[in-house]
Amino acid sequence: MSEKDQLQQKAFKIIAEAGSAKSLAVLALQAAKQQQIKAAERKLEEARKYFNAAHHYHRDLVQKEAQGKDVQLSLIFMHAEDQLMSTETIIILVEEMIEMYQLIHEK
Repeated sequence: MSEKDQLQQKAFKIIAEAGSAKSLAVLALQAAKQQQIKAAERKLEEARKYFNAAHHYHRDLVQKEAQGKDVQLSLIFMHAEDQLMSTETIIILVEEMIEMYQLIHEK
């Protein structure tokens, strides 16, 4: 498999894992809204696992470049990085929002 194909394959893995993480984070938020805090926490934990898998693929590519190896950027890879960063932001915000829902439901 060529270097370009390997990079593209890792980019698609990042996109898929980050997408799963993002979907689970949204499901976690919806569960919290319905006063299902334990279910929300489980979904968020699962989201973190998918996010960590995506981050692992990304870290491998960053390390490769740091070692002086050529990593050719492409639109697909840029999209993968965008998905990874937006998923991280969503997870952080959902964590905070679940805490807010918990406080709201307690009052």
